[in-house]
Amino acid sequence: MNKTISPYVNRDLSWVEFNRRVLEEAQDPDNPLLERAKFLAIVSSNLDEFMSVRVAGIQDQMKAGYTKRDFTGYTPAGLWKRLMKRTNQMVADQYRTYREVMRGLAKEGICFRPIEELNAQQLKAVDEYFYDIVFPVLTPMAVDQSRPFPLLHTKELYLSVILGRENMPEEEEPFFAIVQVPSILQRFISVPGRVNSKKNEFVLLEELIERHINTLFNGYTTIAVDPFRLTRNADLTLNEEGAEDLLEEIEKELRRRRWGLPVRLEYGKGIHPYALQMLKEELEQGENVFEIDGPLDLSFLMRFANSLSPSYESLLFERIEPVYPQEFEHSDDIFSVIRQEDVLLYHPYESFEAVSDFVAEAAEDPDVLAIKMTLYRVSGQSALVQALAMAAESGKQVTVVVELKARFDEERNIAWARQLEKAGCHVVYGLVGLKTHAKITLVVRREQGMLRRYVHVGTGNYNDSTAKLYTDIGLFTSHPIIGADASALFNEVTGYSSPYEWKAFGVAPSDLKEKLFDLIDREIAHAAAGKPAHIIAKMNSLSHQEMIDKLYEASQAGVKIELIIRGVCCLRPGVPGQSSNIRVISIVDRFLEHSRIIYFHNGGEEELYLSSADWMTRNLTRRIELMCPVFDARLRRNLFNVLRLNLDDNKKARELQPSGNYEPVQNDLPVLRSQFQAKNIRKWKTYR
Repeated sequence: MNKTISPYVNRDLSWVEFNRRVLEEAQDPDNPLLERAKFLAIVSSNLDEFMSVRVAGIQDQMKAGYTKRDFTGYTPAGLWKRLMKRTNQMVADQYRTYREVMRGLAKEGICFRPIEELNAQQLKAVDEYFYDIVFPVLTPMAVDQSRPFPLLHTKELYLSVILGRENMPEEEEPFFAIVQVPSILQRFISVPGRVNSKKNEFVLLEELIERHINTLFNGYTTIAVDPFRLTRNADLTLNEEGAEDLLEEIEKELRRRRWGLPVRLEYGKGIHPYALQMLKEELEQGENVFEIDGPLDLSFLMRFANSLSPSYESLLFERIEPVYPQEFEHSDDIFSVIRQEDVLLYHPYESFEAVSDFVAEAAEDPDVLAIKMTLYRVSGQSALVQALAMAAESGKQVTVVVELKARFDEERNIAWARQLEKAGCHVVYGLVGLKTHAKITLVVRREQGMLRRYVHVGTGNYNDSTAKLYTDIGLFTSHPIIGADASALFNEVTGYSSPYEWKAFGVAPSDLKEKLFDLIDREIAHAAAGKPAHIIAKMNSLSHQEMIDKLYEASQAGVKIELIIRGVCCLRPGVPGQSSNIRVISIVDRFLEHSRIIYFHNGGEEELYLSSADWMTRNLTRRIELMCPVFDARLRRNLFNVLRLNLDDNKKARELQPSGNYEPVQNDLPVLRSQFQAKNIRKWKTYR
């Protein structure tokens, strides 16, 4: 390999490659049109978060004069320039795709009309909507000597308005004002159909406001109206050590987030030069600006596409209804089933209702003495939270570890924490300096004069909404060793507890990394002894330098390594003398691949683990994470089948090249789309 090329792929550049793979799904003509529109929305939402967190951090480093290179060889300034170039290219491609998707939808009778193309009847309807619904919500904000430039909210859509007056001298500067496009209203407005037409027509809210902009500025003439949008730094800066009350400290930071430093300015193509000059000067955005050839912020397409179903089922993926796990189908007592056998769930193909039922049954069962649970991201209407509250109100010991620092879910988690406290739950906010990212529930039940522990361990959040959109694995078990470790884990998080010697778990930050290294070293030893050695790991991201170096070491020792990494991957596979035994694929499809599964061949005595942790620095050193073995041989085979199914995908899998680029997997085997194959839940458990 050329010595000038780093042995590692940069994390942020790898993320841009991931978002481009999402964009490729919007570009794929084999995907239904409304699903392609949804992928365009995801690209926008992803880019918003990336800009407000990762790019914001790089800009902070640049402002501080930080010039040290990271382990991939980039200085902050060098990385920033490359990111801006790549994201600008990606956004241009995104809007070319948007126009293509819109043309396709128009052929299907779904179209956004420019206001000027509406007929008289349609204009009358949208004008009435403006005066009845929109106008009362609007607030014009003039900018002049007596009215300073307003504080603009992050990721909100605004209109810049350039105004003049009659007989105004040419040399006099025009008047400048700003109007916020209300996010409380839908971005798309349905227009009455034309006579003898079956088309569904829509106009954009900002275009309707522009049509009536003069109603907000009587006595002035409108010179130009242009959309723009600001993204601010959204990373929280917490002084956890000095905070007397972590909940109050986070609430303060959330208020500050609204006014974080600007990191990106987007504006519509053809913006008036004076408007652009004003925005750049006031927002101090010289280079981090994006000219957009189309509607700003395509994330509205998600709601738009969802609003059209079920009328346009043919333009959506075939609906997959999660099945209730067959192990629980014929029993009213979940605990009796788990006593007899461990149960593995594969979401979204199997219903998350089984997890909700497990907690609800524990809440109602008079023999259950205690329920302990971690909550990281919870849905808006969580049945789990209601069940926990009910359990506490009935006198059970209920302990809930709520992670208040789950990015962009902080406000919701604060609300849940307060609700649970009111119900009598013991709410713990985790340990100072660490996020609690482990997904585990422990139920302690009295049975025949003894106590038995029932445990659920998952790879995903306890969120019934995302459980329909993410692929995740959950394990129910009453194995006594796992139960003892679960009790010890909660004791460490909620109280003062000396370091525990885990019997089954690997727990970050105490020993998870070391345990993984030991397991990898064991495969290296097998390879050195001439035995088959094989590692398969599936996760969201891989960026921890020491972990990558350990995998390089294993590859060089002859260990076969197969990695299924959906997002960021800083490892370069296929490099002679470094990683020639490593293959990396990424699968981006209708569901978000979210499960973390790790397989070790172990000389034929195969071991499989579920984990909450990606192999990133933050997961292995700054979070409470969990890795749990699967003891049941039958379930280990099921998990191996999930991994094999992913690795055999030749429809949606892209393979990482030594260059850092991804290419579609191509072979002569029959087409296999792993997510569509897995929908037949009764078969995946016997795949191969």
